[in-house]
Amino acid sequence: MDTKLTGKRALVLGASRGLGYAIAAGLAAEGAKVALASRSAERAAEAAGTIGNGAVSFACDTAKSADVDALHAAAVDALGGPVEILVLNSGGPPPGAAQGVASDQWRASFESMFVNLVRLADLALPGMIESGFGRIMTVVSSGVVQPISNLAISNAIRPALIGWGKTLSAEVAKHGVTVNAIAPGRIATDRIAELDAANAKRTGRTPEEVHEASKASIPAGRLGKPEEFGAAAVFLASEGGAYITGSVIRVDGGQILSV
Repeated sequence: MDTKLTGKRALVLGASRGLGYAIAAGLAAEGAKVALASRSAERAAEAAGTIGNGAVSFACDTAKSADVDALHAAAVDALGGPVEILVLNSGGPPPGAAQGVASDQWRASFESMFVNLVRLADLALPGMIESGFGRIMTVVSSGVVQPISNLAISNAIRPALIGWGKTLSAEVAKHGVTVNAIAPGRIATDRIAELDAANAKRTGRTPEEVHEASKASIPAGRLGKPEEFGAAAVFLASEGGAYITGSVIRVDGGQILSV
């Protein structure tokens, strides 16, 4: 399938590793002009170098609105025009129960995982609307469908992106702009390994035991590959994804059983 992504300008957050990297690499492989962002300038530059195809990199901490504003301006300048494909992918919050989370932690997480992502989308939207083409994708979690034990902050905040995105999608569809969320299940990334280690420590098991138990709950019988997740994002960005908007796309090997 011809994705018709050659020359499209994309900005991908959290792209130095894991899911964000897989999306950035997939878009670049289809000919898009890609800007990567990460909290670490060094890691972002390394990722851009590995991806090649003219990818550029920037440092951005989504906890800071000034960083988000600067990132948008720098990306537009480097890409040679308005951002057409925006992938909102914030870092995962620390694991933990719902009880006893400090108010400051809630505020900080909401700023970095919601407020400043929406801010970046608002900066990019005028250019998308003017050109008649735009793709906004939020990387969320399967916890938006079925809350995940010991990930209370993620379970609480990421669904806000779903409500925002669904509302926005109805507002901008007539302008050729789509807004979707992609919900990963267990994809083989460093983040999953970190969560397995935390879960093992909390439950008195080994990380290997946690890994095997979770794998057994996946009908596909394995963890997903980052590039499989990236492929879903590439399709949503492509011409073939133009009629998909306001949706939550699960990439989970069938793990979530609810309809």
